[in-house]
Amino acid sequence: MGVSKVRKRDGTIVRFKPSKVSTAIEKSMLAVGMDDDNLSKDLAEKVIDYVNEIHDDDYIIDIEEIQDIVEKILIDDNQAKLAKAYILYRQKRAEIRRLKEHILGRIEDSKLNVNGLLIAKSRYLLKDDQGKVIETPKEMFRRVAKHIASAESLYNTHEVDIEELEEEFNEMIYSLEFIPSGRILANSGTKNSMLFSSFVIPIEDSMKGIFRALYYKALIQRLDGGTGFSFSRLRPKGMKLSTTSGYASGPTAFIKLFDHASSLRVAAGNRKPANMGSLNVEHPDIIEFVTMKDRREIKNFNISVEMTDRFMEAVKNHTQYPLVDPNTNEEIDKVDANNIFNLIVTMAWKNGDPGVLFIDRINSDNPLPSISKIETTDPCGDQMLLPYQGGNLGAINLSKFARNKKIKWKQLEKVTKLAVRFLDNTIDLSKFPVKQIDDIVKGSRAIGLGIMGFADMLYKLRIPYNSEKALETADKIMKFISQSAMEASKELANKKGVFPFIEKSIYKNKIKLRNSSLIAIAPTGSRSILAETSPGIEPNFALGYTRKILGSTEIVQINKILENLLKEKDIYSEEVVRKIVKNRSLDEIEIEENLKEVFVTAHDINPEWHIKMQSIFQKHIDNGISKTINFPKNATMDDIKKAFIMAYDSGCKGITVYREGSLQEEVISFGK
Repeated sequence: MGVSKVRKRDGTIVRFKPSKVSTAIEKSMLAVGMDDDNLSKDLAEKVIDYVNEIHDDDYIIDIEEIQDIVEKILIDDNQAKLAKAYILYRQKRAEIRRLKEHILGRIEDSKLNVNGLLIAKSRYLLKDDQGKVIETPKEMFRRVAKHIASAESLYNTHEVDIEELEEEFNEMIYSLEFIPSGRILANSGTKNSMLFSSFVIPIEDSMKGIFRALYYKALIQRLDGGTGFSFSRLRPKGMKLSTTSGYASGPTAFIKLFDHASSLRVAAGNRKPANMGSLNVEHPDIIEFVTMKDRREIKNFNISVEMTDRFMEAVKNHTQYPLVDPNTNEEIDKVDANNIFNLIVTMAWKNGDPGVLFIDRINSDNPLPSISKIETTDPCGDQMLLPYQGGNLGAINLSKFARNKKIKWKQLEKVTKLAVRFLDNTIDLSKFPVKQIDDIVKGSRAIGLGIMGFADMLYKLRIPYNSEKALETADKIMKFISQSAMEASKELANKKGVFPFIEKSIYKNKIKLRNSSLIAIAPTGSRSILAETSPGIEPNFALGYTRKILGSTEIVQINKILENLLKEKDIYSEEVVRKIVKNRSLDEIEIEENLKEVFVTAHDINPEWHIKMQSIFQKHIDNGISKTINFPKNATMDDIKKAFIMAYDSGCKGITVYREGSLQEEVISFGK
C-alpha cells in the first residue's frame, strides 16, 4: 500500500495525497515555461516510489522530507533547470509562510496569499472576547463546511452521508473553487446564526410604517446585514396630512434619517452598514432625490432611480411623462422626460450616483408576482428582492476552472450543483430578527449563486475581455452554470421538497424546483481578494499594485496569471514587476502584442464592451448583476446618457456607472 500519512508543519497528521506532489512539480514547471502533464506525473511517480522504497507502510513522513526527496529526484533525473525552479519555489513559499505566521501569530497552512489572510483576519476568522484571532483560515473553512452540512440532519434523506458532504463542502471552499459570502464565513457555527447578507424592508406610508422599517433596519444591521429600501410609497414633500394639520416631510427627509442611523453603527472590520435607497422616477420628489449625493446629504447609502418602461419610452420619443402621487395613484403633473433623464445623467457623471434600476423589466422576471411586486434590490443591485426577502450569496471562482486554455466543464458542473445545495442549506440554518423575513425567505427559498474570476479566466484562455470571443465565452459559461443550477434545484426538490410558495409562483404546474430563484452576480470585492482573483464579472482594475503591511513591509504584487506567463516567457524580474505596477499596463514590457491585448484592465475597455458583457450574462440570470461601467475622466455626459440607453435596449436590469476621479474619496486609485 505504501506510506499513507504525512505530518504537516503544525504537527497534524493527514492522509498522504500523491496528487499534491504532482501539483507542486507542475507549478515549478510553469515557472520555467514547461507545460508537460506526462512529465510532471512521471516525476511524481518516481518521488512516490522512492518514498515507499525507503520507508515502511506505517511510516509517517514529514512534508519537509517529501520536498527534499522531490529535489533529489529532479536532480537525479537531470532536470537541473526544473530543480532550481523547485528550490526557488520552496524558498518563496517558506518566506510567505513566515510572513503569514507573523500576521496570524501561529502556523497558517491554507491556500490564501498574504492579502487574503489579512482580509480573513479582519473580517471572518473567529476571535475571543479580547479580539485575539483563535482560528486559522483552514479551520474557518472546516467550521463553515461542518455547519452547513449539518442542515441535512433536518431531512429524512438517506441518500447523503453528512460527513461525506462536509468533506465535499470543505474541499470546494478550501480549494477556493467556491467562496461563500462574508456572513456565511463569519457566522457559520457561531451564536450569530444569520447567514444572509442583505434584505429588502418595505416602507409603508405612515409614521408607524416608516419607524417600523427603521427599527427592522437596526435589528438587521446589528447582525451585520445590509438593507435595501424603496422610498417610493411615501407621499411627496409638502402634501397636507389628513390625520394632523401638518405636511408630509417627503422621501428625502426620511432617507437622511435612515442614513444617520447607519452612521451610528460600525460593523466588524470597521465597515459601515451597506444600504440601498431607491425612488420611482414617477415620484414627484424625484429631482430632490436625484441630487441628494451632489448636496452631500447622505454618505451611507447607494441610491438608484426606479426607471419605468413608460419613462424610458418618453425619453426616446422626447415626450412628457406623468408624475404620480403614490398615495392616491393620481397624476399630479407632467414633465419633460429628457429634462429628468439629463439630470440623472449629470449626477451620475459627477458622483457615480444614482444608479438605475429598470423596475418594470425586473418585475417581468419576478418569480412570485402574486405575492408582491419587486420594489428594489439589495445594496449592490445584484438581488431583486421582494419586501422582507433576504439574499444569501456564494460565488464560483471561474479562474479555477481554466487550464491549458481549456475550461474544465465537468468539474464546473460538479461545483455548481454542490454550491446550490450549500446555499440551500443556509436557508434552514439561518435565524432572522424579523418574523416576516423568516416567512418570506423560507417560503421562497431563493438563493444567490454567483461567479468571480471571470476576467482571470479569460486571461488563462488568452481571450481579450473586449472581444466577440469573450462575449461568446460568457454566454456559454453562464448558460452552463444556470442550467446546472436548475438541474441541482430539481434534484433537491425531489429529495427534500419544492419551495413552499411554488403554487403562488410562475412555476406552478410547470416544474418542480427547490428554489424560486438561483443566480445573482454580487460584487465579491473582499472575497475576490481572499481568493486572489478578479471580482465578479468585472475586468481587473490593475495588473499590479504595491501594498504596505505590518507598518513597513512592502508587498509588490502583480496578477498571478500574468506572473506565471512572464516566468514562462523568461522575462520575469523585479524591474518588470515595478514597470507593470507603475504603468498599470504592459506598455513598456517587451512581449507579444496579442498578449498585451489579452491582459487589459477596466480602463482599457470601452464602456460599450462593459455593457455588452453585462447584457450577455443577464440573459442567463434570474436576478441581477453588480457591475460598474467604467468611464475615463474625460468622458462626457453624453457618453453616460448613451450608456444608460444602451443598457436598457440590450436587456440589462440596471446599470451603475463610474467616471474616474469623480469621487472625492476613492477606494482604489493610482498616483502619478
